[in-house]
Amino acid sequence: MEFQQRLYELRKKTGLSQEGLAELLGVSRQAVQKWETGASRPDLDNLAALARYFNVSLDYLVTGQERQTAPEQPPTTIVNNYYTCYQYEYKSKRTLFGLPLVHIRFGHRGIGIAKGILAVGNYAVGVVALGGVSFGLFSVGGLSLGLLFALGGWAVGGLAIGGLAMGLIALGGGAVGLFAMGGGALGMYAAGGGAIASEIAIGGSAHAPLAIGQAAEGALTFGPNADPAAVEAAIRAAASGAPRFLQNLLVFLAQNW
Repeated sequence: MEFQQRLYELRKKTGLSQEGLAELLGVSRQAVQKWETGASRPDLDNLAALARYFNVSLDYLVTGQERQTAPEQPPTTIVNNYYTCYQYEYKSKRTLFGLPLVHIRFGHRGIGIAKGILAVGNYAVGVVALGGVSFGLFSVGGLSLGLLFALGGWAVGGLAIGGLAMGLIALGGGAVGLFAMGGGALGMYAAGGGAIASEIAIGGSAHAPLAIGQAAEGALTFGPNADPAAVEAAIRAAASGAPRFLQNLLVFLAQNW
C-alpha cells in the first residue's frame, strides 16, 4: 500500500474531509488532494503533524511498517486537546435553496462559518442563526444581526433586544430605534431612565416635544402627578401616525412609570 492510500484510509476512518484536514494543518485543500493522489508529498513538518493527529508512527505513515516497540503515551498538548476535543461539524444532507437545513460548526481554525437554514456556530449565517456572531432573519448571539428579530449582547434588527440594541423596536441597556426602551433610550418614541425622543419621551429624565417623567423637558410636559386622561390624550395626539398597539404601550408606560 502506497503512502497516498494510507493517508486516504486514515482520513476516512476519522470521518474528516480534505478541507477539514487542510484546516487542521494550515494548508490548502489542493495540497491535501495532491498528497492523496500521489502528485506530491508533505514536508517533514506536515508528516509529523499527520502522524500525531492520526496517532500513528512516522515509519508506518511513510513506509507502512508497524512500530516494533510499544508506543509511549504521547503527552497531551493544548493543540491536540483543541483539535480532538473541541472541533465539531455537522451538515445535514437535505438542503433548501442550496443551503443545508442544519449546519453546526464549532472550533475550526480561522473563520469557520456555519451556513444553513438553521446555523449554529462561532460564526453563523442562516434563516435562524445562533452563534458568537450571528446573522439571519432570526438571530441570537453575542453580536447579533437579525432582519426580523435579534437577541444578543449587541443586537441589530427589526425587533432588537440586547445590552446595546438598535432596531425599529429596541429594548436594552442602551436602545436606539423607532421605539426605544432601556436604561438609556433614543428614538422617535423613547422610554427609559434617560429618554430622548423626537416625538414622545417617557422616563426618569425625559427630553422630547412631549415629555413625561420626573424630570421632563419639552414643549409639553407632564410630571408624576399628571391627570392620566390628559396624558393619554396628549400621547394619542402626538403618536397619531403610530400603530394602535404602540399608542397603547406608550399610554401604559406613561401611566405606570
